[in-house]
Amino acid sequence: MTDYFSQIVQKLIKGGIENPRLEARILLAHVLHFDPDEIFAGIDVSLENEQKVDALLQQRLAHKPLDKIIGKKAFYKTEFKVNEQVLSPRPDTEILVEEAIECLRNIQSPHILDLGTGSGCIIETLLQELPMAEATAVDISAAALQIARENAVFTGVAERLKFIKADWFDTDFINLFEDRFDVIVSNPPYIPTADIARLDEEVKQYDPLVALDGGISGFDSYRRIAEIAPRLLKDGGSILLEAGINQATEIQKIFTLSGLQHVKTVKDLAGIDRCVIMRK
Repeated sequence: MTDYFSQIVQKLIKGGIENPRLEARILLAHVLHFDPDEIFAGIDVSLENEQKVDALLQQRLAHKPLDKIIGKKAFYKTEFKVNEQVLSPRPDTEILVEEAIECLRNIQSPHILDLGTGSGCIIETLLQELPMAEATAVDISAAALQIARENAVFTGVAERLKFIKADWFDTDFINLFEDRFDVIVSNPPYIPTADIARLDEEVKQYDPLVALDGGISGFDSYRRIAEIAPRLLKDGGSILLEAGINQATEIQKIFTLSGLQHVKTVKDLAGIDRCVIMRK
């Protein structure tokens, strides 16, 4: 008779789920409160826990993302709480974090602004890596900010992080800030509106539309951020922006027209221009 772990793997394979053995380990580990490395074929699972795993498995077979099922996603060195109110952290965004750390490393007590913080994974990682830094995180969504606040407590950076609920398209947005920043980081919505319908089901059904839809061209938020960034940055300050596929060159042009200088564009592991860095 096939053991329970192998049954889960087979169901995931039939459901067209990539990495079925890994996902089976993660689902079982979540229910059993084990580390995934402790899950193996032949492991004993009680009937009660089988029922719990099966309930989660049905969600996965309906293509709800695994991280949204178990409520957490690994990013950089930490697991962040996630739900359907925040964009799931992507490994590509770690490129932006690494570059921001380099920009800030030689600044004694840097002040950082995160525009569109979502789960807080970018700014809270930076604060973990830079213990003398302080930061402000902005998001339009109260629900997202609640998740970010919970993550800030978990990551131990809450005392150095201020949260603001605001829309950067508001005419008085700039007036919310008394100070200027050494670095701004942002992973704004950048999917063209017409492309939303063609996204993977796991993205368009379970990530918030407000974090995806970048307007008709995909560049609406970049244009607005380019308007306000020069007034939010200190002289010599930098802004680091995540870019979608084939967007980096246009983003560079948008920010150059606002008077910022292009420092560099950094590729992700797939060779895609992923992080655009501009300086005031």
